Parts: sequence; C-alpha cells; structure tokens
Amino acid sequence: MKLYGIPNCGTVKKARAALEARGIAYEFHDFKKHGVTEAMISGWLKQVGWQKLLKKTGPTWGKLPDEVKTSIRDDASALALMLEQPNVIKRPVLEHESRVLATGFNETDYENLDL
Repeated sequence: MKLYGIPNCGTVKKARAALEARGIAYEFHDFKKHGVTEAMISGWLKQVGWQKLLKKTGPTWGKLPDEVKTSIRDDASALALMLEQPNVIKRPVLEHESRVLATGFNETDYENLDL
C-alpha cells in the first residue's frame, strides 16, 4: 500500500489516521521530498481521469491565471500542469499494487477498501 501526498495536508492526515486505525501498513510518498514523475501521474490519469485527479480547490489552483485553468481539457493538459504544480493533484492518492484505490479522502471509501 502506498499513500501519496504532503504530510501537513489535512486530508492526508485523515487518510493516514484511517489507515493506522485499521492496522493497514503503508508507505508514504511525500510529493515535496520525493517529487512526482510523468510515469506516476500518467498511470493515475489512465485509471481515474484528469477530472478526478485535479484538485480545483485550494490556493494553488486559485492563483493560476484563468487562461491556464481553461486550458485544462484532457489528460495531457492536466499532466503538464500537475508536473509543473504538484499541489494541484488531489491528495492523497492511495495505491495498492499499482491500482488507484482512492483520490482525496472519504471515510467510507477507506472503511471499504478492497485489498
């Protein structure tokens, strides 16, 4: 199990607590320390699509110029933005054996993990 995100993010903290409460071992990948790769994001996009992986709330998205926001229309344009601005990736991304189990945090999803 691998959890991707930023340690001080509130939803990442909730996800980590939920996994720990269930006794689920996981490896944490810190976007800020370890970065993100094109292959990593491309794999997620193939599984969940850019609409589900792109975080349109928060200060990073809010500060983007409108022309950048409106230019995001598909996986390729979202990938370019996510590589440049990893904070626009919805956190956390929970992965098991290269399969995305969840993006963001929803308590019900974490309670019903299909491992």
